[in-house]
Amino acid sequence: MTKIKPIKKLLIPAAGMGTRFLPVTKAQPKEMLPVLDKPVIQYVVEEAVASGITDIIFVSGPSKRPLEDHFDRCPELEAHLAEFNKIEMLNSVKAISQMANFTYVRQKQFYGNGYPILDAQHVLGNDPFAVVWGDEFFVGKTPRLKQLMNAYQQLNASVITAMPTDDAGTKKYGIIEGKEIKPGLFRVSKLVEKPEPQGTKSRLASLGGYILKPEIFKALEEEKKNLKPGEELYLSKAMTRLLKRQPIYALLIEGKHYDAGSKLNWLKANVEMALANSEIGQEFKEYLTSLF
Repeated sequence: MTKIKPIKKLLIPAAGMGTRFLPVTKAQPKEMLPVLDKPVIQYVVEEAVASGITDIIFVSGPSKRPLEDHFDRCPELEAHLAEFNKIEMLNSVKAISQMANFTYVRQKQFYGNGYPILDAQHVLGNDPFAVVWGDEFFVGKTPRLKQLMNAYQQLNASVITAMPTDDAGTKKYGIIEGKEIKPGLFRVSKLVEKPEPQGTKSRLASLGGYILKPEIFKALEEEKKNLKPGEELYLSKAMTRLLKRQPIYALLIEGKHYDAGSKLNWLKANVEMALANSEIGQEFKEYLTSLF
């Protein structure tokens, strides 16, 4: 029996401008927006590391230096914390740069979420790999990526994150069409990018979180060749092309999904994480109650 390679590499596209959050994202990447006391991207990385990821590749742009600095050492800060005997803070700061091996790749084309994967092909190589977005994360008993990895090990096939949605959600997310082969696991027949509600019977959304086999590179290149001027390169369309050659599965993820990609959802994430915090949760709850 052929041994299935474990997933050790994670790609995080992080070159977006974050225009929904202007002007705060004029000089700060949207991935660095705080959720309570950590930037959202740190939650993403922590989830990945807890799943067994050892190598993280950021595909970023020229305005993303703060992201790189966050996952690097900061000797001046470390020395300051050590001088004032703030050992707990010192250890937490030092641990950030030690979570994984970090690599940074500049994105060359910015029209569609398929380009970051092609731009990082030379780093990803011929092994299966994971992809997640830098502005959303899950909280649950088992990390989202670990759930996807477990399914991949059983199926030896690409696996994507699925969550139930409603009519309004069809216009916000890619939609998965397929057959449920066992509870929570679907064999994908079609991926539709943000259809109108009447354009699909499915209410199964494709969120960030993919385990991809290296054959996706060829499918992306083929899709790229067929693009008309001004069209974007979508991962979902390349995966639809790949469906003709190999199976792809969708897994319902157990856990709470936090999307920090819009103002309202970012605020919701902050409120919920603050309420769950052992240090300030009760006092914050009392404050919220006093407002109404």
